[in-house]
Amino acid sequence: MSNTVRLGLIQLAVTASKAENLKQATKLIGQAVSKGAKVISLPECFNSPYGTQYFANYAEPIPGETSTHLSNMAREYGIYLIGGSIPEKDGDQYFNTCTIFNPEGELIGKYRKIHLFNIDVPGKLSVREADTLTAGNTLTTFQTNTCKIGVGICFDIRYPELAQLYAKQGCQLLVYPGAFNMTTGPAHWKMLQQVRATDNQLFVATVSPARDENASYIAWGHSMIVNPWGTVLGELDHEEGVLCIDIDLGYISEVRQQLPVTRGRRYDVFETKLVTPP
Repeated sequence: MSNTVRLGLIQLAVTASKAENLKQATKLIGQAVSKGAKVISLPECFNSPYGTQYFANYAEPIPGETSTHLSNMAREYGIYLIGGSIPEKDGDQYFNTCTIFNPEGELIGKYRKIHLFNIDVPGKLSVREADTLTAGNTLTTFQTNTCKIGVGICFDIRYPELAQLYAKQGCQLLVYPGAFNMTTGPAHWKMLQQVRATDNQLFVATVSPARDENASYIAWGHSMIVNPWGTVLGELDHEEGVLCIDIDLGYISEVRQQLPVTRGRRYDVFETKLVTPP
């Protein structure tokens, strides 16, 4: 098994046209393949504008139009394709869902966003995904011919327990399609990736839509890849683009030998005690 994987991130400029989004995603996936990427990820809500007001209108079942298109792309290019996320309709429920396909075009994983984005920053931003979406309750990992990958979506990156569970399951790379905004993006986007990577001593990648200043929800952009030391290996700005980086999986062992925190967790020896103030 190779010790290196070339990862491609697609920072897509999402429009109101699902057909146009799929067409442009195909074009950019082709660019990533031409640069040698073997594992490629799209951003959160890549086939529709982001917003609770859009989810029901753009939602589709899986399998459906978008997932079938992604399956064809994975098979045509012979890649592992992480399908960002789309609004999924299942019965009378809606989910924010990521699909994963192998080089044969087979659906090998489906992740439904567990931690829904509910935020209220007075005067800046108020979003409640829970008003429309149902939360998922299952972790999703998949094995490529190079490494094991765990998937989260956007707000999930704020929860260290999720990353720890993936690390415990042997994941070497965590991929978070996400759409942070102009309030949380500059404050937390990069920091959270570096913390998740250094806490668990693995690689972390985030994939954002490109920024559209005219959208009702403006994405921060800045898709990036961070290594187990917390170093940013590559980062896009806010415009549409493709980022391809070689990930040296052997570096994980090197870092863990130097700083063996993943082997030194001692949660089991702690006792919880209530202390009554004098």
